[in-house]
Amino acid sequence: MKIISYNVNGIRSAMSKGLIEWMRQANPDVLCVQEIKANPEQVGVFEFEEMGYHHYWYPAQKKGYSGVAIFSKQKPTHVEYGCGIKAYDDEGRILRADFGTLSVMSVYHPSGSSGEDRQAFKMQWLADFQSYINTLKTKRSELILSGDYNICHRAIDIHNPVSNAKTSGFLPEEREWMEQFTQSGFIDTFRHFNKDPHHYSWWSYRANARAKNLGWRIDYNMASTNLESKLKRAVILPNAVHSDHCPVVLEIDHSS
Repeated sequence: MKIISYNVNGIRSAMSKGLIEWMRQANPDVLCVQEIKANPEQVGVFEFEEMGYHHYWYPAQKKGYSGVAIFSKQKPTHVEYGCGIKAYDDEGRILRADFGTLSVMSVYHPSGSSGEDRQAFKMQWLADFQSYINTLKTKRSELILSGDYNICHRAIDIHNPVSNAKTSGFLPEEREWMEQFTQSGFIDTFRHFNKDPHHYSWWSYRANARAKNLGWRIDYNMASTNLESKLKRAVILPNAVHSDHCPVVLEIDHSS
């Protein structure tokens, strides 16, 4: 099973830049997207269905903002919309598809870069997300949490850790949360296979950052530790340019 997470930064914009053609070539079994910024009726779903995908959408209440979706070739046994906390569900941040015993989540963690209020919202989200996942693990033990976490875990995950030490997305308290989250029972699947620096999944549109590879690795496929033996490959696809993010790929053994 090939699982890809992709913050598309507006699915209509990404489609205008060749997202459908890219999907045909990449051929994911499950595609988790974030920041769809649209409702399905605004998008037109025929092309996804023509490729054989079931599709599930969880847009934000606010138009043109946030939202997640999952496209899957196998029909899920169950789809769960949201986490039951209104402040987060109104922003369309969590969508889960179950395939037998395996659950795949598309998750969009808040950004705190717009100011103190949103940073406080982000920190509260992180605490609540940990509690939510702790509870979920008691019912759904095989979890893959795919999405934009808006946090670089370690210095290797950001192009300039010194100058960004006080920047949202690389704050000590955010990095500490990421550390304890992985310690609570999750594998950063990209780092499981790749220990080298200079691998990023997001680049600012400013200062020609992408061409210079001045990026941040903030998109992850986190897998519960009980799936370790099933992990086969994890890569980042920086040449896909439908967004300021790029896709991150995880391949696992999965028999439904």
